[in-house]
Amino acid sequence: MPTTPVIDVDRLNLSYGDFHAVKDLSFQVERGEFYALLGTNGAGKTSTLEVVEGHRTATSGAVRVFGHSPRDRRAVRPRMGIMLQESGFSADLTVRESVHLIGKLTQRGDTVARVLDVVDLTRKADTLVAQLSGGEKRRLDFATAVWGTPELVFLDEPTTGLDIQSRDDLWAAVDKLREDGSTIVLTTHYLEEAQQRADRVGLMHRGAFHMEGTVSELTRTLPAVIRFALPAAGPALPALPLPATREGDGKHRVETARLQEDLHVLLDWARTHAVRLDDIEAGPTRLDDVFRAIGND
Repeated sequence: MPTTPVIDVDRLNLSYGDFHAVKDLSFQVERGEFYALLGTNGAGKTSTLEVVEGHRTATSGAVRVFGHSPRDRRAVRPRMGIMLQESGFSADLTVRESVHLIGKLTQRGDTVARVLDVVDLTRKADTLVAQLSGGEKRRLDFATAVWGTPELVFLDEPTTGLDIQSRDDLWAAVDKLREDGSTIVLTTHYLEEAQQRADRVGLMHRGAFHMEGTVSELTRTLPAVIRFALPAAGPALPALPLPATREGDGKHRVETARLQEDLHVLLDWARTHAVRLDDIEAGPTRLDDVFRAIGND
């Protein structure tokens, strides 16, 4: 039996005066899915999420979260965890007091001790928010999203300002949320995070979807790439067997829709002519390449 999407956006429009920020946008997020909403600066993704989260009213269109209007706070907010780019905790409260306050506001059951452990702030429990580092404040922001293991979690630039270990710890906590059945919606400028984790990606540009699909579907819209360096000195080399361009770092770049076959051709050529290919890389297009291509449309 089909299930009701956790998020259902149908022809959403949002205008600020004469500026049309979101244009006829439609998408759905299914239960248990990890969905990444990405876009260039000014693409409209923040405005879209503000409507879905219930912080802003749409100009037109329909938005449903758990089958309800996101403005129906009583029905929706207790089931939703939101990590904003900055939560704005009072500087005069301790970390423990801040997390306790979060719990009171969410109406979900949990304990301060558990959440402090999840966000790795147990040792900072009695520290004032004003005395936290930027990364520690970001982990406190994360606490707003994980209290009570909500069914739907919004993560807005969650790893900004975090060191590598803190990033790993945050994603381990997100993985645990997913194991418990939570649906995750991510916005991030760290595209490798979306590439590694998202089930599907909505890529926005100028208020509308440029494309939507799995990471594999999006990256297949551009050719795969083979990159390598040739010897800087020595006898003249025979012509390369494939069309290639010379990049700024001196490496050669081959774009191909037949990665395995053309890599085989290149390696056979190198073996036949005793040519060493240094720093060779071969693989499908990355999500950041797809992102860059938007600006050329």
